[in-house]
Parts: sequence; structure tokens; C-alpha cells
Amino acid sequence: MKGLIAFAQLKLRLPVLASLLVFLVVFPGDSRQHRTRSVSPSAAETAETYSKYYNYVALTGLLESLAQKYPHIANLSSIGQSVEGRELWVMRITKDPNMDTPGKPKFKYVGNMHGDETVSRQVLVYLIEYLLSKYGEEPRISELVNTTDIYIMPSMNPDGFEKAREGDCSGDYGGRNNARDKDLNRSFPDQYDGTSVKQADVPEVTAVITWIQEKKFVLSANLHGGTVVASYPFDDSASHQRQGHYSQSADDSLFRALALVYSRNHPVMKTGEPNCPDTPDETFKDGITNGAHWYDVPGGMQDYNYLYGNCLEVTMELSCCKYPLATELHKEWDLNRESLLAYMEQVHIGVRGYVKEAVKGTALANASIVVEGIRHNLATGNHGDYYRLLLPGTYNITAVAPGYIPMTVNSVITVTTSSTPSTNDTNMSSPTISSFNPSQTRGVPSEGKQETPPVFPPEHQPIQPQEFRHHSYADMELFLRKYNSEFPSIAHLYSVGRSVNQRELYVMVISDNPKVHEHGEPEFKYVANMHGNEVVGRELMLNLIEYLCRNYGTDPEVTQLVNSTRIHIMPSMNPDGYEVATEGDVKGYKGRNNSNNFDLNRNFPDQFVTITEPRQPETIAVMNWLKSTPFVLSANLHGGSLVVNYPYDDDREGITRYSQSPDDKVFQQLSRAYSQKNTLMYNGHPCEDLYRNEFFKDGITNGANWYNVPGGMQDWNYLNTNCFEVTIELGCIKFPWAKDLPTYWEQNREALLQFIHQVHTGVKGTVSDISDGTGIPNATISVQGIDHSITTAHTDFSIISKDGVEVVDFRLTRLHTDSNGQSPKGPQPTQNPSEREFQSLIKDLSLGQGLDQLVRSTATENRFRYRSYKELSEFVRGLTLNFPKFTSLRSLGQTVEFRTIWALEISNKPGEAEPSEPKIRFVAGIHGNAPVGIELLLEFAAFLCINYGKNAAITRLINETRIVIVPSINPDGREQAIEKQCTSTQGRTNTHGKDLDTDFFGNASQRVVEAQPETRAMMDLIQDKSYTLSVALDGGSLVATYPYDKPVQSVENEGTLKYLATVYANNHPKMHLGDTGCSNNGQMGNIPDGVMRAAERQSHMGSMKDFSMDFGHCPEITVYTGCCLFPPAEQLATLWAENKKALLSMLVEVHKGVRGVVRDKSGKPIVGAIIVLNGGVRVFTREGGYFHALLAPGNHNIEAVADGYQQQRQEAASNIIIEFDMDNSIFGLPREFVVASAAASMTALVVTACIIWCVCAAKSNRQKDGFHRLRQHRDDYDDEIRLTSMGSKKSLLAHEFQDDSESDEETLYANKI
Repeated sequence: MKGLIAFAQLKLRLPVLASLLVFLVVFPGDSRQHRTRSVSPSAAETAETYSKYYNYVALTGLLESLAQKYPHIANLSSIGQSVEGRELWVMRITKDPNMDTPGKPKFKYVGNMHGDETVSRQVLVYLIEYLLSKYGEEPRISELVNTTDIYIMPSMNPDGFEKAREGDCSGDYGGRNNARDKDLNRSFPDQYDGTSVKQADVPEVTAVITWIQEKKFVLSANLHGGTVVASYPFDDSASHQRQGHYSQSADDSLFRALALVYSRNHPVMKTGEPNCPDTPDETFKDGITNGAHWYDVPGGMQDYNYLYGNCLEVTMELSCCKYPLATELHKEWDLNRESLLAYMEQVHIGVRGYVKEAVKGTALANASIVVEGIRHNLATGNHGDYYRLLLPGTYNITAVAPGYIPMTVNSVITVTTSSTPSTNDTNMSSPTISSFNPSQTRGVPSEGKQETPPVFPPEHQPIQPQEFRHHSYADMELFLRKYNSEFPSIAHLYSVGRSVNQRELYVMVISDNPKVHEHGEPEFKYVANMHGNEVVGRELMLNLIEYLCRNYGTDPEVTQLVNSTRIHIMPSMNPDGYEVATEGDVKGYKGRNNSNNFDLNRNFPDQFVTITEPRQPETIAVMNWLKSTPFVLSANLHGGSLVVNYPYDDDREGITRYSQSPDDKVFQQLSRAYSQKNTLMYNGHPCEDLYRNEFFKDGITNGANWYNVPGGMQDWNYLNTNCFEVTIELGCIKFPWAKDLPTYWEQNREALLQFIHQVHTGVKGTVSDISDGTGIPNATISVQGIDHSITTAHTDFSIISKDGVEVVDFRLTRLHTDSNGQSPKGPQPTQNPSEREFQSLIKDLSLGQGLDQLVRSTATENRFRYRSYKELSEFVRGLTLNFPKFTSLRSLGQTVEFRTIWALEISNKPGEAEPSEPKIRFVAGIHGNAPVGIELLLEFAAFLCINYGKNAAITRLINETRIVIVPSINPDGREQAIEKQCTSTQGRTNTHGKDLDTDFFGNASQRVVEAQPETRAMMDLIQDKSYTLSVALDGGSLVATYPYDKPVQSVENEGTLKYLATVYANNHPKMHLGDTGCSNNGQMGNIPDGVMRAAERQSHMGSMKDFSMDFGHCPEITVYTGCCLFPPAEQLATLWAENKKALLSMLVEVHKGVRGVVRDKSGKPIVGAIIVLNGGVRVFTREGGYFHALLAPGNHNIEAVADGYQQQRQEAASNIIIEFDMDNSIFGLPREFVVASAAASMTALVVTACIIWCVCAAKSNRQKDGFHRLRQHRDDYDDEIRLTSMGSKKSLLAHEFQDDSESDEETLYANKI
């Protein structure tokens, strides 16, 4: 090896399998993506004075001038624009700057990321001038430019620079952030927190990310200001400890060395004592620091470069003063010049070379370069070239590419030298690389001169697990944490819940991007130790974790599986049972069940049998896990026999016989894929010493044909998720001795891997909208002839099938047609960019982990407690005092004991009518003895207020929604209720002893006594009729109910009402499981999806929910938050965590459905038009002609009816415009004829009116009272007439308001009214 570089050319050979394909990735060259600035010949040149700052205009002119003057080594281009439209200029400096020449590593400097940290901006301008002017004069500069592809961006934040002020050393005058007030160095995707900002807010970051991904830089520095130090990755940690936590990367020693190169060449930095005025005591040993150890920076650019960009980057802080006076600039250039040059030269240390296909010599882009002992891989560039920076030493280096045999070069030696290498150095040696083939080993001759004879490596052998022992829970936990820490790039440890005894149910996910679901990459899982005394699966899963981690990057099978699959491994579903089980147990039961003595594999909801045992915490946790992750294939590992058992596990009659699923042939194939790799299992006579007569053909069996297992996990997977699961019995002995564990690994290793491969068989693809390519979640995928459908997860799907692998992408056309199949006519709604952006937000929050990410990013600290009425009042007043711009508080009325019923509105324009925005109502406390809802709504209000202006999603939701929160309808009852009383009725009613949820009647004929003051206050609010959705919180159960509470045979629009309740339940970690678990009130058993019609729970008349439906025209769901009516205050934090996401989901859901505007042909809005949905449900247009109706997903028909206009029909879209023509007929006759007839009849009408007046004048006071009653209640009946559209007004009155007089005359009068 010579000089700085160990130059290795790696050639890979295809496996000897004709079916494998080679996929070559071709990337565009430099000129295809970025705009190149054209310069005019007359661009002025400027002699550098080092005495002034360049604003954006001056900087642009200077860079253009330099690019024009030095076209043979300089090219100016823009990689994008800032928020305010300023170009993000980059000067490329290299020989032949308009070509993408292989063999030159790419280096970049980025300055002025924080707009008010300006020294970096200027010294990079000086560096550009220096490199260009000294080229051809100084050999060092010429060599550097000739051998390096240099990119320099003086300003990443030009908008911020324009706002900053010269002389502002501490950043008091702004300019740090971009024009949308976003810190660009907190806006990159983070390894722990993901992406926290919207791309639209940080176009600068988006442009830089695209640039990084395209160029595959090798080395970089990000220049800042505020102190003097070189800071290296990682910049943050998983704990986000503010300071003092050293967050070490896989290349920690290399990063330290790179940082020291800059520091030791900087006269001030190398001292480690910057002596900054604001931090005089701050010191840094040798002038360098680990970023997170200094202070935690999530979302930083240097970590993104390292983890996702192929590039090593260090952050340099250049000066104590962020924006010093221009007179200091010459000094700063002198301090940094040598450091800038020396650091650039480090791009040439380590190993470099090419990866090519062995036969044809084709360059392989994106091949992985793996250095043994360093858990960080790089990828080859467009020409197959790679540059792996390494410290001096000896290394084993492997190249891995999908579809190729990995190749390893052993004992590559890197040494230190003092000059950059020449790309024309003919004496640079190339180690010989041989191809690996399982059947033969043949050398591939290297190109050029050979200084040593070829060396052929031995046949590749994967690394096997080294330790075989039984792991206790503590031992298992340490094992998992160890591998999570050692292999962070492919391993991620998480818990799905806890056991009865509060042990974590750990899952290790192994994948090339382990923390997120990648589009098109199937999710696979193994679950072991469901029966605590069946332990072989538990130990095999730990062996498998070790095997996958240790062999990733070197073993082709493991690398391919990890890169193409997201593998989840749960070693123990029943850790409590394991702890009491006994080694050597052959076929016993000790430890089989969980700590509550329930068999977890009889505890899942069953299709044939009602499972009456209470759902266990382990079962609930696993069900939640399976609902939240789109698993495709799974195996449940057991012990006690040696066979693969497939669905169904039980039979409708409960007898032992073959119970066939729709995918029976697929399940047989999956089962054989495992058994065929386990010779003893495939033999079919597994446990002859224990079960002499047991035989399984091919080592597989239908579950019910073996024996019935109601409540099993594998059937629940198949019937309730997209996942195919089999149960694998791994051995005859349930808890074998530890000495036998290596044998179990050898018997099952190939089978475990082979079964994972099966997740890639069948059909996979995406479902998208053909019009705009938008992915469609929850689309149903059906296979003809198989009565079992699956749904798309995010937008992708995978179907396991018997035959090969097929990729099928569906592009669906959205249905918007009328009843005749024609496309809709007339005006179509348009959305401005802001509306489109908001709809995109709603879609993002509705899909995948959108809401989960929002919940995680908006944590608020609170010590929960129950508040008295006085404290509640002070709290809501406090919200309006602290957040006056977007909150308002009003009184709805007073209770019997004169307590105020408060209504808090949260909106960007509180108190103002905004008919185009949906309005949502949250209410609680109708039963005073169930106060959990009160506290949840108070916390919800505080949560929204605190995050307004801080979290973009919350801010936008509030700006686009009118949120009304009524925290306590019955404060009198609440004052009487007693904490920790789960079933007590004390405080349930108001002071008059009235259950308020039986007091809502819209018709006077149904009311026996006057409405309670609390009821009247809420009725007035509900009859405002402007609400789109209402959510009421109650207690005493764990279920979401939808209208009606009263007994009715059928419910109009039931699908939508049930859907709304289901949305809440699905976003609650327990409710959607359908297990009420409320033994304290006798409500046991399974409720499908945790949702039911209210009357099925407890039928009664006069409910607030029914009144809201009938008289407020607003759907209302009631959420029962827990079994205990008044749980201890200590449980409030947990209840808040359970309901936070669900409450937010309602804010998202209220923006769905169908909304629009009704107007006439002249554009005049029509108020009071009736919108009829699906021929039944009615809503009415509000001010401005606006309407909004929530609907379940699907196709719906809309009719619009308005007096004097022709009826209009449309199919519902998300936004529609309805225009009316005038109706020129009356009763089907020409308008002119009807008008003439009416005029001719007026005389008779006047005479009749006179007669009636005479009769009325002669009536008694009692009869006058009756007439007054009709007028007084006009609002009640008028509303019902519009709702039901039945008959004439006078026939309805005659029916409901008969006079009490008994004479014929009086009856005649009443009938004629």
C-alpha cells in the first residue's frame, strides 16, 4: 500500500442461479438537477479587502464574477431557494467542474446555517477566492483542486443573514432562524425522533437533503459561531439528556481525529479555552467535543450526513461573537485558513476503490462497503467508486450488493502520509479479489500489475451463536439491550406492553431501517414463549437475533433478508410464566399460564366460541401491537411436539376434524417451507417415546384436525389482521436441559430463515389514486376464488400465495358520478394551496403513525388531580387570560345551586361566526359521579392552548376548527360525588335528583315537567345547529356508543354513526379490543371493536345524544372512559395517555365527510336549504350557504332541496358546490296559471278569515291560553317540521296540540287551526 490510500477494486460475481437478476442504479450527473447560474461577460471583478460583509446581492455578484473568471476550475449553481426566494449558491471547485469524473472524492463546506452566525459566510468566500487564485501557483492548492471535488456553500440561510445585525454577538436581534422562524439545525430527520417539521417550512433543509443524497459526499464541515470548538457526532441521544451524555458513533475515533485536524491548526481552538464573554469558564479539551456531551441537538445536520448521507461531517464553531464587526474579518480568515485546508485534505485518508461486476466489469452503484469491527456502512457512488475514511491500521473490508456474492479483502493496511494522492499513481497496489461460490472457489484476476500472487479466501461461513444457556428475564433483558446498543443501524428494541407482574414484553426489530415501516417492505414477526414453560422458542429467538446481527453485511442471505424485511422478534410473551417454570420439565404445566393462571393461547376472541375469561394484559398488549403494525407473516413458537400447525385451530361444533380456512393451500405451503428444513420434523414421527401413535404427514397439521383450541392467537391474526400465522411446535420436551440447546439451534436455523423468506412470496404492490398518485390506505384487496380479503396498510400490501412473487400496483379512479353514470356537471370546487396543504395534513394525521407522532411530539407536563368547581372555574378563566387571542369563555346558564355551566371556545377567531369551518363540541360531567371526563377535557384544553403556535399541526387544527368544550354539565352533582367510589350513584343526578341524561325532550307533549336548568342550558347550545360533531365523555364502562339511546328499530345513517365511534375506539389502546372487563358493574364479555349502539347498552328516553341528533342535527357519540366511575386521582395520568390520541382523532375526523356551499346561479348563497344524505339524513345550510356532514368512507348520494328552486342531486365528494335553477312550476302547473288562480281565490279567503276572527273573539280565556301555547312553542314544532318534511304545518299542529275543550265548536276550531 502506498501513500494515504489503500486502493481496492472489488469485483463481485453473480451467484450461479439463472433466476437472479442484476439491478444497476444509474444516477444523473451534476448538471441535471441543479440550476446553473449563467453569467454575463461583463460581470465585475472585485479585489478582496477583508473589510466588509457581502449581502445577498453583493455575494451573488462576486460568485458570478469568480465563476466567469475561472471557468476551467469553477462552476456556480443553485441547489434550491430559501423561503423568500433567494438562491442557495454553491461553488464547485475542481478540475473540469462541469463533468462528473470518477476517482475524485466529494467534499463540502456549508456556512451561515444560522443567519446571524456570519464569520463562516465570509471565510468561505475568502476560501473560494484563495483556491481559485492560488491554483497553478501553489502546488498544494493545485494538487487539492485536481484530486478533490470541492463544493462550498457560503450561506445556507440567506434570509436570516439579511435580518441579522452587524455587531450582535449574542443573537439578540434575530436572524438565526429562517424566514418561517425554523431553526435549520433542528429540522433534519433525527435518528431518535424522526422528522419534526414540515418540508414547506424549511425549503433550505429540503434542498440540502436532496443535494446530500445525490452527491454522496465523503467529508464535510458545517461552520457556525458562538464559541470556538470542533463538535463531532452524535449531536443527540435517545434520552435527550440536556448536557453531559457522550453519544458515541461507530466512527467515534475517526471523528475525534478529524475534529483534531481542524482544532490543532487553529491557534485559538487548539487551546481549548475560547474565553467567550458569555461563558468565560467553558473549556474543551484539545478544542473538540462530542456534540451531545456539550448539549443535546436533535434534528442536526451533521448526524443526518453521517446516518443517511454517506458523509462524515463535523461542526466547527469559529468565533465567540456571532456577528463581529467587519474589522475582525481579516483576523478570522488568518485564524481559519490553515484549518480549512488541512481539514479538506482529510478526504483522502483511508481506503478507496471501485466495486464492479466480476464478469463484465460493470460498475455497481449503491453497493455497501462494510469494514469489519465498525458498525457503519457506506455505499458506492454512480461509478461504483467508494471512499472509506479510516485511521491508520489493518482492516478487513467487504463489498455487498443485492444479487451478488459479497467479496472480502483481508488485511488492508492504511498508513499516514503528508500529501494528497495522485489519481495517476501507477504504483498503487490493488489487492486481488476472488469470487465466492458454494460449490467452487475460483480467482478473478485483478487488472494491471500484480505485485503478489493471488490469495483465495476460504468458503464463507456465517458466524454462529457462541453462548447457549437459559436466560432468565433479567438475563434476557440485558441480552436484548446489549444487541440494541451494539447494532443500532439494524436493531431497535421496544416494548409492546407489560405482563401481569409488570415485566416488559420486549420486541427486537431487525431491518436496515428498523424504526419505520418502509414502503413495499413486508413486516414479519416471530412470537415465542407464549406458554411460559415452553422455552425452546425463547432461546432460539435470542440465537436468531445474535445470528442476524453478527452476520449482517458479510453473509449474503442474512444481508438480503435484513435489507428487504422488517423482522420483529418477541422472545417471550409470557415472562411471568417462564420465571416459575422448571428446567427439565417434559410435558408439565407449571409456568404454562400467566400469573393470573390463564392460558394466553385460549384468551383471544374466537370466531366460533365466546371467550368469557377476562382478557389478560399480555393478550391486550399483543392485540394492540398486531393492530398497529401491518404484519404479513408470523409464527407462534411452542413446545411439546414437533410439527407446524396451521389454521383453523377450532371448529364450529368443537369437535376434532379438519377446519379449513379460505387460504388452506397457502397455509400448507408455508408450513412445509418450515418443516422441510427440519429433517426430524418433516419425518412426521416426532415424539415416538412420548406419543407413540402420533403422526403428521410432512410434519404439518391442521390445528382443529389435531385438537380444538378456541381463543387461539393464530386464528385471531388471520381473521382480524392482514397476517398469516402458523404455530410451530419445536420439540417434544417443553423445558429441555441447557446442554441440548445447541442441537435445537442446528435443527431449526435453516428453517427459521426459510420461513422468513416466505414473506416475499405471493403478490405485493401499492394502491393509489390514478389522478394524483396519492396512496390509498384501507383499500380492500380481494383474490378471486378466496373468501379472505386484506387491506392496504399505509398504501402498500402483501398477499402470501402459493406461486412465485408478483408485483402488482393498482391505480384507482375516484368515483364522482351521478345516478346515470355521468360525470358531475356544473361548478367544481377548487382549493387554494393553503387548503391543499391542510387536507394533506389531515391525510397525514389519518394514516400510519401520523397521530402517534403528533402525540409524541406534544407532551405536556401536568400533575393530575381532581378539581373542585371553584378550581375548575379558575382554570378555564386562566386559559382565557393566558391565551386571549384564541380562547373565549361564556356562560351557558346556571345550575340549580347557581353554579355556572362554562363553555370554552378555542379557535383562531373565538366568538366570531365562521360558517365555513366545522364546529366540534366536547362535553363531560353530565353525571357528576363520573368526573374523569371533566379532567380529561380540562387537560385537553390546556394541551391545545399550550401547543398553539409551537406545534404546526395543532396550530393548523385550531385555526381551521371551532372547538367548544363544556367540561362540566352537572357541577352540583360533581360536588357531591366521592373519589375512589367505582359504583356509587352519589352525585349522579343534579340537586333535584334528576338524571340529566333522561331530561332532553324536544316536544312538549313528551315532557312531564319543566326541563332542569342544566338541561335547558345544553338544549340552547345544541339547538344552535352549527355543530358538525359532538363527543360526550362519561364513565362506568370501556366502550364508545352511538345514537340512539331510545329504542328504535332502525337508525338512519347508522354506518356513519358507528364509524365515528369506531374512530375513537381504534385510537384508544384498550377500547377497540372490545373487552369491557367491568366486573364491578356486571358488564363483562366482548363488544366487537369496542363500539355499540347506545340502546343496546342501556336503553332510555330523553338523552342528550338523541336530542343532539333530532334537534341539533349533529351526531354525538358517548365515550365511556373506564370501568370505575370515580377512580383514584393517581390513575388520571394513565387515562389521559389512553384518551389523548383518541380525542385528537376527533379533531381530525371533523374535517372529513362532505362539505360544500349551496348557491343560486347568480352566486347568491342559499341559507336553509335541506341537504338530504342517502335519501334520509338531513342537514341544513348555514350562513353563507355552507353545509358539512360527516360520512363513513364509501359512496353516498346527496340531494339538495330549497323552496322555489329545482331539486339537485350529486354523488358526495369531499368538497362540492351545488347551484340551483329557479323552479318555474308550482304543483306541477305553470307558474302563471297558479298565480292567476290564487288571485281569483283571495276574496273567498278574506271572507273565511273574518268568520274565524269572529269565532275566536267569542272564546274563553282558557281557549286563548291554548292559542298562546301554539305560538309559544312554535320553535319546537317548526324545527321538527323541517327535519321530517311530513305533511302540512296545520295537520301536524292539529295532531300534537289538541285543545282541551269538549264542545263540538271547540274541536272544530282546533282542527281548523
